[in-house]
This record gives sequence, structure tokens and C-alpha cells, in this order.
Amino acid sequence: MRQLGSWVASACTGFVRACVVVVVSTLVPAIWVAAVALSLWLGGGMWVAALFWAVLGTFAMSRPVCRMFRSLVAKWTGTDIPGGYREPGPVIRLSTGYWWNGFSYERNQRDAHKDQRWRMWLHDPATWRDLRFMAIAPVTAGVVAAVPPAGVAGAVLGLAQPSFVPRVVGVLGLVVAVASAPFAWRPVRPVAVRFLRPSPAMVLADRVDELTAQRADATVAQAAEIRRIERDLHDGAQARLVALGLSLATAEKLMETNPEQAKALLRDARAGAATSLTELRELVRGINPPVLTERGLVDAVRALALDSPLETSVSAEGRLRLDPPIESAVYFGVSELLTNAVKHAHATRARITITRDETGIVVEVEDNGRGGADERPGGGLAGLRRRLAVFDGTLELTSPAGGPTRARMMVPCESL
Repeated sequence: MRQLGSWVASACTGFVRACVVVVVSTLVPAIWVAAVALSLWLGGGMWVAALFWAVLGTFAMSRPVCRMFRSLVAKWTGTDIPGGYREPGPVIRLSTGYWWNGFSYERNQRDAHKDQRWRMWLHDPATWRDLRFMAIAPVTAGVVAAVPPAGVAGAVLGLAQPSFVPRVVGVLGLVVAVASAPFAWRPVRPVAVRFLRPSPAMVLADRVDELTAQRADATVAQAAEIRRIERDLHDGAQARLVALGLSLATAEKLMETNPEQAKALLRDARAGAATSLTELRELVRGINPPVLTERGLVDAVRALALDSPLETSVSAEGRLRLDPPIESAVYFGVSELLTNAVKHAHATRARITITRDETGIVVEVEDNGRGGADERPGGGLAGLRRRLAVFDGTLELTSPAGGPTRARMMVPCESL
């Protein structure tokens, strides 16, 4: 009895899904049928106008319909199909007063955005891929999905007739509808995956754009880091060393005339030298912590946890040695997350887990703060994501209001 109920539920669900697939896949053909009917009804030379509106409707409906298919496949099967649509670039105002949208110069910003959207849509390979799918979907997934509704329609029409043959046809239609209902919608997944996913050329173009952006980010980050080091040296250690030199020169002159004052200057110089040495060590630690170079990522993170004001626990699978650039990126990523936990989330405890999977290293940082962390352009989390993206790494952030905040960094790599 339970199996029968499960079959009935599956058949009902399949029938509804099949009807949805039929409706969505026939939206564009319905436009053409309406255009042909309108041209026949009006007669004369109206077929040109009908053809124009049919083509325009096809172009306008292609992207929304394809998004519907992706949404249905993701909801029914859990398969996410990336769209691969190109994103428009920035619209820039030039010194001449014109606006540049990446394709043409326009007199105002509104026209620049309008022209950009049209040209992006026209030059995007995904547009022609969607149009191709619009022609394929009705004769593949649409035809198969139409079997249960057609069987139900045949059953209704046949059983309503008094003669024997139509009734037999109606019974057969009902049997076909019930038997095919759980399966008729399923071809939509392979068809959508095959024809809606980005082509290799589109994937390659997106990868080139991504690598270009990463190279630009790396160049900007490197320049900013050089400026920071220069500023820290100029305002900190360099100023103290200059003062130290002046103090030693003054002490040398006072050594014979005022030994006590010379000794006091020497004591101040020694304190200044110690402070300068501390600042240089902090600067070096900010560039590349010595413990990271000498002991590896796990011990460096443990040392970072000891210095953190949070009550931090570190769990790791033995000692991991990775490429130095990857170790540095992950280390400073953990440092950024702990700083955010103290500064913004007002957390008191944190937990760091370092593991390896079949592809690379996985680092999770969780705190008991107030949550609500979001990634803002130019913020620390955005910078962390860019730092990891250089190594094809990813950052997953979960931070509901009230906490806890969980950050998961994944970087594909090999152990040394």
C-alpha cells in the first residue's frame, strides 16, 4: 500500500512538472504561432510586421526562458547550470564630457548605459547559445514532456465518446499518461546541461578575464604593500635611527665636558635602538612572519592564536608544508578573520580548523561574535577573496545576525 501511494505521489508530481516543461518550452513557439495567425487574419502585407514582432519576441524571451529552465533544473534535480553571461564594464566619463561604455562614446550617461546593454547582449556568445536552445528545447524535452498531458487529453476525449474504439483509445491514453508521468519531465536536465552550459570558448574567455583581473589586483596590492612598507620605514624606524644618530653625535661632544648628560643621552639612544629593533621586527613579521618560514603554516597559526586577544583553539592534521606564497595567503587570511572577529564582531572565542582534502587545504575560522559580517567593495573580506583567487582559492562566509560567523577558505595545492 505504501509503494502504491509513493507511485501515485511520484506520478502526480511528474505530471505537474511535465506540464510546466511543456508550457515553458513552448513559450517561444507560441509567439511564432500567434504571429502567423495574426498575419493570416490581417492579410495583405502584414506578414512582414508579424515576422518582425516574432523575431523581436524571440530575442526578448530567450534569456528569461533559459533562466526559467536553469531554475527548474536546479530546483528539481539540484544541478546548477552557470549562465556564463558577460557582465558589463564600467561607464566612464572622459575629460571631453563624453561617456565611454567600452564600445562607443555617448553624450550622456543614460545613452551610454543603454548602448552598452544592447551591444553586450548582441556580442555575448551566451545570447546565441540561448537562441539555439530555444529551437532545441521544444523538439526534445518539450516533446517528451508532452506525453502525459497528451495521454490525459486523449483519455478525456476518448472516454467521453459512446463507441467502443474511442473508449479503448482513451483507456490506452490514460495508461500511457500514468506510466510516463514520473519520467517524462526528466529529459529536461540532460538537455539543459548539454545546451545551456557555457561553451569551452566562453569558459576560456571568462578565465582570461578572471586572470586579467587577478593580475591587476595583484599589481595594485603589491604597490600598496610597497607603499605601506615605505611609510612604516620612513615614519618609524628611519626617524628613530636619525634621532639615534643625533643623540650619539651630541653624546660624543659632551663626553669630556658633561659626562653625566652624555651618559643620559647614551641611555636614551640605547632605548631608541631597542625600540627601532622592535619596530623592524614587527615590520618584518607583517611582510613574512619568521615563524611561518621556519615552522610552517600550522605553527604560525598557533603562534597567531596565542597573540590574539580571543580565546582561540587551533585544530590541525599534523604539520603541513605548502608553497610559501600559499602559506602566506592563508596565514594572513586567518589573521584578517581574527581581526574582524575582535574589531567588528566583538567575539570572545574563536576556533580554527586546518585540514586537507583530495584537492587542497581547507581552513575554517569560527567565532562566537554577533555576526552580520558582509563583504563590502574595498573591505578586508573582499581583499581576502582576491588574495585567495590568485591561487584559484575560494572563500565561503556564513554570518547570520546574532552569529556565529563561519569562514571557510579553500585553496587547491599539493603538500611539499
